[in-house]
Amino acid sequence: MATRTAAGIVMQQGMTAIVNNQFSVRAWSAFAPGLESAEDWRAWAAHPRLPQGDDAPALVEMPAMQRRRLERLGRMALQVAWRCQPDTAAALPLVFASRHGDISRTFEMLTGLARGEPLSPTHFGLSTHNAIAAQYSIARGLTGNYLAVSASPEAAEAAVVEALALIADGAPEVLVVVYDGPVPADYAEYRDEPEAFYAWAWRIGPPRADLPTYSLEPGDGVAAPSGLPHGLDVLRFFLSDETRLRAPQSGRCWRRHA
Repeated sequence: MATRTAAGIVMQQGMTAIVNNQFSVRAWSAFAPGLESAEDWRAWAAHPRLPQGDDAPALVEMPAMQRRRLERLGRMALQVAWRCQPDTAAALPLVFASRHGDISRTFEMLTGLARGEPLSPTHFGLSTHNAIAAQYSIARGLTGNYLAVSASPEAAEAAVVEALALIADGAPEVLVVVYDGPVPADYAEYRDEPEAFYAWAWRIGPPRADLPTYSLEPGDGVAAPSGLPHGLDVLRFFLSDETRLRAPQSGRCWRRHA
């Protein structure tokens, strides 16, 4: 049984391994309304804006009967995951990260309960925070470990920390999927950052000489507002030439080394 500490240490059966905080991105994919191809996203990163629209990916890779169980956000998350994971990588560990998850489905159920309507076990099962990752695992017949994490606006940081710990445990690569969407209008007063539908995936591994190296490090300040959800701002940083990006609460710092 492995345990992880804030210092980045993995303890396993009496052995200690230092988690290396550096990594390379072996493949990536992203989707948001009006943005799908790599060229679309690179142009967006040069002139970022909050994505708007009703677009959803076709997700033709997934059987139709299973695809119907997914809401728009789930389709986006699974589409970018599918594009980043080769068919031969059935045992690749997965880390799915979202601040709110499929909150529209949850809100719909809560509204029904308030009206005295019975709760659907199917809808409840599909609303849990790991449901989207589970649907992906089932559809692809995957045998690897998968995790679902959430950490307020810093879900992307939480996902990469988990991925780096899995790599320290011996995984050669980890698929990280970050996705989110707007909360229902009834929760508008609690919003603390801009919101939009988006999803992106990185297949990360230890640093590689032919790819840029990134790290996630402690910081000494917090980020100024960017006009984007922080999870989407992390993708913008990845696609830009910037060398640093600070997180909005912890001050942790993303760095590009080469």
